[in-house]
Parts: sequence; C-alpha cells; structure tokens
Amino acid sequence: MFWAGDVHAALGDSDPGRLTSLAFGLVRTLANAAATVTLGALVFGVFVVPARRTKLTAHAYAAVRIAATAAAVWVAAAAFAVVLSVSDATGQPVSVALSHLPSLVAATEEPKAWLITTVAAGLVAAGTRMTLTWVTSVLWLVPALVGVLAPVIAGHVANGAWHDVATNAVVWHVPAAAVWVGALVALRGYLRHSPGDTSPDEVIRRYHRLTTACAVVLVLSGGVVAAVLVGPAALTGGYVVLLLIKLAVVAVVPLLRARWGTRRPLGVELAGLGLALAASTGLTHLVPPAWALSRASPQETVLGYELPDGPSAAELVLGWRLDLVLGLGAVLAAAVYLAGVRTLRRRGDGWPVGRTAAWTAGCAVVLVMTSSGLGRYAAGMFSTHMVAHMALNMLAPVLLVLGGPITLALRASPPGPRQWVTALVHCRAARVAAHPAVAAIVFVGSFYVLYFSDLFGEMMRFHWAHQLMNIHFLVSGYVFFWLVIGVDRAPRALPHLARLGLLFSVMPFHAFFGVILMNKQAVIAEDFYRTLGLTWMPDLLTDQRLGGGIAWATGEIPMLVVVIALLHQWARADRREAVRFDRAADHGHDDRLAAYNAMLAELSGRRN
Repeated sequence: MFWAGDVHAALGDSDPGRLTSLAFGLVRTLANAAATVTLGALVFGVFVVPARRTKLTAHAYAAVRIAATAAAVWVAAAAFAVVLSVSDATGQPVSVALSHLPSLVAATEEPKAWLITTVAAGLVAAGTRMTLTWVTSVLWLVPALVGVLAPVIAGHVANGAWHDVATNAVVWHVPAAAVWVGALVALRGYLRHSPGDTSPDEVIRRYHRLTTACAVVLVLSGGVVAAVLVGPAALTGGYVVLLLIKLAVVAVVPLLRARWGTRRPLGVELAGLGLALAASTGLTHLVPPAWALSRASPQETVLGYELPDGPSAAELVLGWRLDLVLGLGAVLAAAVYLAGVRTLRRRGDGWPVGRTAAWTAGCAVVLVMTSSGLGRYAAGMFSTHMVAHMALNMLAPVLLVLGGPITLALRASPPGPRQWVTALVHCRAARVAAHPAVAAIVFVGSFYVLYFSDLFGEMMRFHWAHQLMNIHFLVSGYVFFWLVIGVDRAPRALPHLARLGLLFSVMPFHAFFGVILMNKQAVIAEDFYRTLGLTWMPDLLTDQRLGGGIAWATGEIPMLVVVIALLHQWARADRREAVRFDRAADHGHDDRLAAYNAMLAELSGRRN
C-alpha cells in the first residue's frame, strides 16, 4: 500500500483518509483470503479427496468444514468491505458513508459487488455447515464462485479500453488462484489426518495435477490482464513491482516441486501463495499504468473497443476479437469432446460421426457468434445482437444436444468422473431445472422479461452482465432442447408425443415476440445506444424493427429442424419397439399378450 501514493487524486476522487484506506486494504485482504480458502477447500473436498457418489467421506467432509469456517470469516469481512468500499469510492469518512449507506451503495458499483459477495458468502457459510452429500457440496461451488468473482469484475478490469478482454481473463484467473490456495490449505489439513484406506501420495498427485492446471491458467490469463492494465508503460512503479512478485511466485512454485519432491515444498508453497495473494490485493488498489497513457472514448468505456464504421461483410467475417469466456470455452469443449471420441475408438468402441459433427458445429456457432465480427457488433447494434441471441438460444443448443455429450462422458470417462456425471445429472437440482414446465417458462419467458423491461438496458452497460446474458441464452436453450430432442437421457424422460406438444406450445410465443418487436414504437435501451454515439446508425428504431424481423424469421428455422429431428427419433423408436416385439413373439414371450391373458383370468376368477 505504501507504493500507492495518492490514488484518489489520480482518479479525480477525494481522499477518505489514511486510516480508512488502510482499514479497507486489510479487510479486503482478509475477505480475499477467506474467499480463496472457501472455494479451494470445496474443490479439494469434492474433486481431490476420494468421495462416494452420495455421502461425503470423513476427509471430504473435513475439507467442506474448512470451507464452512472460512466462509463465516468471509461473510464478516465482506460486510465490512461494503461500508469501507463506499467510503473509499466516494472519498467520504466512514461516519458519512454509514449515514447514507443505501443511496451511496446504489450509486457506486464496487459496494454493490461486495454486497453480492456478502450474500453469496452467507449462503455458502450456512449451506456447507449442513452439507453431508457430494452433490450438494458441488452445488455450493456456484455461489462461492459468484462471491469470488463479484468484486474483481467490478474493479479496475471493468474500466477503460480493452476492458472486455481483461474482464474475460480474470474470470479464468481469479478462480484458478483461489482453487490453488484453498486446496493447499485443505491439503495441509488432510495430511495431518492421513486416511488408512487411501494413500496420501495419491491425493497429493491429484492435488498437483489440479494446481498445475491452475498455474498454467494463471500465467496465461495473468499475462493478458497485465498487457491490458500495464500497456506499453515503462516497467517501473509499485504496480509493476507487485505484478512481478505475483508472476514470480507462480513460476517458482512448480520448479520447487520438481526439485524437492511432493511434500517438502508445501510450507514454502503456502508462504509464496500468501505473498501472491497480498500482491493481488495491492494491485486492486493501485491505479493501472495504462490509464495514464490515454483517455478512453465513450465506446471504449462501455464496450472496450471502438466501432467507427458500420458492419461491412468483410468486417463481420474478418473482424475477430476472441471472447476468452464463451469463445475459448467453445474451443475447449470441442477439444474435450474429440478427445473423448478418440478414447472410445482407441479401445475399439464406435461413436456416431453425426453426433461428432453436430457437437463441433454447435461449438463453432458459439465461437462465431461471440468472437467474430458478429460478436463485436452484437454489443452495439440491436439487430446484430438479435442474430447472436437467436443463434445462441436456438441454433447452437439444438446442435449441441444432438451431440450427446453426457452419453460420451459416461462411456469415455474413468470410474470416478463417471460417477460425478451420473450423480449431477440425476440430482434434485437437475430434475427441477429439467422439469418441462420450468424449462419452457425459462426458455420463453426470458425473452419478454429481458427485452420488455429495463433489464436489457442495464445489463448492456456492463461487459460481465452481457456475458451472463449470453450464457443464460445458451444454457436455457440447451436444457429445453435436451428435453425435446436430446440424445442423452434427461432426468425427466418424456414420451415423443409429449415432446412434440412441448415444442408446439412454445413456438407461438417466439413468433409473437418478433411481431411485438417489429411493431414497438419505443426504442429498447435507448440511453445505452445513445451513449455509444454510433454516427453511422442514426435510426435506432429502424434497427430495432430489423432485429424483430430477424427474431421472427430465424426462430422458425431451428424449430423446423427440431421438428424433423424429433419425428425422425420417434420413427426410429417405433421401429426398435417393433423389432423388440417381433423378437419376443418369435420366442413365445409376448408381454402384452401375457398381461391381457392375466387380466382375463383375474376377471374370470372374480365372477366365480
């Protein structure tokens, strides 16, 4: 913190006082440390320590209890951080911040993030204390991940030019760091009570495989964040010193493992990662050097990049900007799927080529719609946004569910991961999410709630919210089409006639949505689009009506593909049933005839 200088003056803010800044730095460090232990210990308990499919083992439960204790500290520290972040962001003393807390939290972004973290940490702290099952422990990872990411994506990475790239990078960077540190703390607790039925060396090997992957993610994502926030500035100053300390720790620890073996460097590793965590906290307070080099334009402030000209065909095809969350995620998903297919073929098992083609095509749709010129212009034009929306919500999910990824995972995975997949697919949360009524309401209702309220305009202002919107489109579409035409067996299997009825029940709502957009007189999210100041697109209402036409027209094409696929699956199921019936009849085993004869015999007995 002593390298910071007067960071408030550099940002045009008043200084809340040295005591407030120091207190906020200490509280933020404590909150970050507790958050990392919470997330990492949960990951260690459910994925590193051997666990049963249902109940947690004793040592997995011990790791979850470490997470519960850390989460309790996390709640308290995050609650204090809400007040101190208000004081730090507004330059007001703590007493003033407390007296106007609701209005000041509503006016600033970082306190909102800490408030979300407080709620998420509270859920994890309460839930993990009552958790005895493996599946429930996995589900608590979701609020833990939200709480870890919230303050970071609302911090420095969310501002200035290229903030979209920096935000995407920290979505990988921060969880990887948290898993590494927290898993190390849980491992040290595990080694104090090594189980007699399982060799501690196996657990250490799993820990090293996990954290080696974390180290790779940290180096790559950290390099991206550093390139954005440091820029071409001279490699001097407190910000660069803290950054170099952090990178040095990540680079040295794997070398120590290779030189000293598995157990000896754990203490040094913990000390080094603690130093890296402190350096990370300091980086969140210092002003990034890149901010002093140039002033971001309105478009760079909102989008992270400029859109100086309209979307030409060449720009849409060649103007790529890789989305490090969904775009990179699509590439990794395709690679993992192909690796699973290769595993099956190596042991002599077959896998349909059509499924592989469908999955890779679905991943390609996600990549193109998020990372090509279409993805760039989708953030600034409603019509292009609607193209990406319909593709992510209807086209990509249809292709992905036809790929049968769950079936492939069950066939290609070793016993441990196979049990994880089975437990998650059949858990209560999956059954609720895959209930036909829930899936249909979320799939269709999201359109009306998002676009016919102020929610769309608010979410488009923030890159992380735009990403969350795209993820929601993709996931809700996947769950719905999983029920209708999915190759994988859903938690709630439906007969083909019910699937067809479910599909026909939602089709009119998509058509109505497009018609309403085409006839709407008010511009949706007008303030947002006016802020961008795209001089080459002066008529926002015409562009919106074009988007409505795209929604109406393109929505019918995937639905037609789904109907054809569903009827084809239905016909194949009937043929299989007919073959099974004929085979049983040839062998004298007609279940339906036997049931009919049993009913007649029962009726005859009643009459007598």
